[in-house]
Amino acid sequence: MRILVTGGVRSGKSKHAEGLLADVVDVTYIAPGLPADGRDPDWDARVAQHRSRRPARWATVETAALDAALRSARGPLLIDCLGTWLTAALESDRLWEASTAAAHAALAPRLDAVCDALMTVPDAVVVTNEVGLGVVPSHRSGVLFRDLLGTVNQRVAEVCDEVHLVIAGRVLTL
Repeated sequence: MRILVTGGVRSGKSKHAEGLLADVVDVTYIAPGLPADGRDPDWDARVAQHRSRRPARWATVETAALDAALRSARGPLLIDCLGTWLTAALESDRLWEASTAAAHAALAPRLDAVCDALMTVPDAVVVTNEVGLGVVPSHRSGVLFRDLLGTVNQRVAEVCDEVHLVIAGRVLTL
């Protein structure tokens, strides 16, 4: 079964996703974001926190090449998270200043590849951020990210069997 877990920042979505696979021995944890590299202490702390929660028996793959990681991994997968994958894609393709239409067009092949690869995986839990419920971002890059992540979430939800919405640590199955 493929499950998309979405929710706001610090809603408990990662903890819920990890709990869905807690009893599984051979999980591959794919972290598709920017690496902890010492430039952002808050980000580095968050990465360290996530690493410390993972069972030692889980394999970890830290890569922004999400489609390739999906295709090569074996066994159940936990992908955390699509928001960090999108950030890495926007950064590597230098799309932060692109128009929304141009960014959508540039991202489309990557997103197609991720969705195609995810459809071949029988068991996966995919974590993402829900950013469309809050205030309108005051910066153009925030608006771009919100709009693109909304598209990413819709496309990935289409290839998942269930969507779980986590709010304040509570889970709603949609």
